[in-house]
Amino acid sequence: MQEVLQQLANLQYIDSRIDEIRQLRGDLPEEVLDIETNINRFEAKIKQLEDEQAALTAEKKKLELDIETSLEKTKKYEEQQLTVRNNREYDALTKEIESQKVFVENSLARIEEIEKRQEEVTGILEVNNEKLKETEELHKEKKENLDKVIKSTQSEEDKLLEKREALEKDLDVRYVRSYNRLRDGLSNGIAVVAMERGAALGMALPPQTQVEVRRKNKVIIDEHSGRIVIDPSFFEEAKKQLKI
Repeated sequence: MQEVLQQLANLQYIDSRIDEIRQLRGDLPEEVLDIETNINRFEAKIKQLEDEQAALTAEKKKLELDIETSLEKTKKYEEQQLTVRNNREYDALTKEIESQKVFVENSLARIEEIEKRQEEVTGILEVNNEKLKETEELHKEKKENLDKVIKSTQSEEDKLLEKREALEKDLDVRYVRSYNRLRDGLSNGIAVVAMERGAALGMALPPQTQVEVRRKNKVIIDEHSGRIVIDPSFFEEAKKQLKI
C-alpha cells in the first residue's frame, strides 16, 4: 500500500508542477487568440470599406462620363432646334433637352452624395487602419511573451507529462480513475494533500485519522473535502524521485 500512496504522491506532485507551469503562461494563449480575432475583424472591415470606396469611385467616374455624353446630346438637340420645320419636332427636341438636364442634375446630386460618402469612408478607413496597426503591435508583443514562456517551460512540461503517463500505467486503474475524478472536481486540482500538524489544508483531522495517516498502510479520505490525505514524507520522497 505504501507503494500506491507514493505513486499517488508522485502523481499529485507532477500535476501540481504542471499546473504551476500553465499558470505561469496565464491567460496569454487566450489573449493572443482574442487579439488575432480582432485583427481579422479589422482586416475584414478595412476590405469592406476599400471595396465600397472602389465601387463609389467607379460609379462617380461613370456618372461623369454620362454627364459629358448628356451635355453633348443637349448641345446637339439645341442645334437641331434651330433647323426644325414644325412645332412637333421642336417640342420633341425640347422634351429631350429637359430630360437630359434632369439626368445631369440627378447625376450631379448623386456625385455630391458619393463624394460625401467617400470622405466618410476615408475617415473610417484611417481609424480602422490605425486600430489595426495598434492591434498588430499588441499581438506581436503578446506573442513574443507567450513564445518566451513556452520556450522556457515546454521542455519541462513535456518531461512531466511523460512521467505522468508512465505513472498512470503503473498505478492500479481504480486509483487512477478516483484520483483523476477527484482532481477534476476541485478548483485548485489538489486531490492528494500532506497532513501537516494534524491538519489537511488547514482542516483539523480527528486523532484516529491522524494515526492512520502516519501508519502509511491505507488510503485515507478526508471526510470534509474528499481529498486523499497522506504522510508528508511521501511528498518529500516524490521530490527526490522526480527531481523537479
